[in-house]
Amino acid sequence: MGRSPLKWPILCTAGIAVIVFYCIFTFTSLALFPTPYTPVKNWMSDLGNSSYNPKGAAVYNIGCIITGLALFPFYAGVHEWYTDERWRKRLLIGAQIFGFTSAFALIMIGVFSEDYLAQHIFWTQVFYITILVVLILANISLLTHPHFMRPIGYYGFAVALINLGFTISFAPLFEWSTTFTALGYVGLLAYNTFKAFGN
Repeated sequence: MGRSPLKWPILCTAGIAVIVFYCIFTFTSLALFPTPYTPVKNWMSDLGNSSYNPKGAAVYNIGCIITGLALFPFYAGVHEWYTDERWRKRLLIGAQIFGFTSAFALIMIGVFSEDYLAQHIFWTQVFYITILVVLILANISLLTHPHFMRPIGYYGFAVALINLGFTISFAPLFEWSTTFTALGYVGLLAYNTFKAFGN
């Protein structure tokens, strides 16, 4: 029999929590948005703007804070993938450091919504840049790991390219694409971690 969910690697349970929390709070806020909303024209953070979304802004911002908190144990759980190879472990530790920074930045995005535009833009930039670095470091380290599913690594590099496209174009649709493909990577890594270390 497999291990109880209570005994799964922390990366697995935290990864599921990250996806569930962010989606629930984001789509609840979206449902409360008073005017027609489209990812082509609207930034995700418009959901947290009290002027644009008076009923749903707090929901989105709280969701960012809670999701950011859930990212800390997720990144801490990357230690499951450490090996005796120093280069691999160093890259993973680097990914964790940037990951913790991205988690803190997401919390700050919730604290400083679009109502505090200068601070919000700063923390948003920190968040997406650190996510890009995490994807690169993690995938370089894991791609040759004996327990890693290589298609997940290829997907991770594709997500990194989408993220890079967002940092260059700074278009709302790229923001949505970057965020949800990154959530997909969280889910895939959680699945791979469970298959490798959870039984």
